[in-house]
Amino acid sequence: MYLIDTNIFLEILLGQERKGICKDFLDTSTEGLYISDFSLHSIGVILFKNDKKNVFREFVNDVIPRIEIITLPKEAYEGLADIKDNLGLDFDDTYQFNVAEEHDLKIVTMDKDFEKAKNRIDVIFL
Repeated sequence: MYLIDTNIFLEILLGQERKGICKDFLDTSTEGLYISDFSLHSIGVILFKNDKKNVFREFVNDVIPRIEIITLPKEAYEGLADIKDNLGLDFDDTYQFNVAEEHDLKIVTMDKDFEKAKNRIDVIFL
């Protein structure tokens, strides 16, 4: 079961260099895929900012029905600052890390900052 990091989706949606690798992973992993509410909101913010609301609409229609949207339990927010202190991650990575840990998921990412978290959760780098 995989928490797909924001950068995987954005790589595809923005047509960036590694979109093929990211798309292949999503196409071959048809079950057990999760996205955090934070990632979904971040994708929306970035696409709207880049005047790509239609791309967001397509994403919502094509991808969201195939994956589960999950969030951080309320009681886990207090621990975000401790995770930041222990792992040195920025807020969005700390949030993703905590969601993955709380839900026992592997993180799929291209963000090398997650090297710092490999001793606590499974990380798959594309």
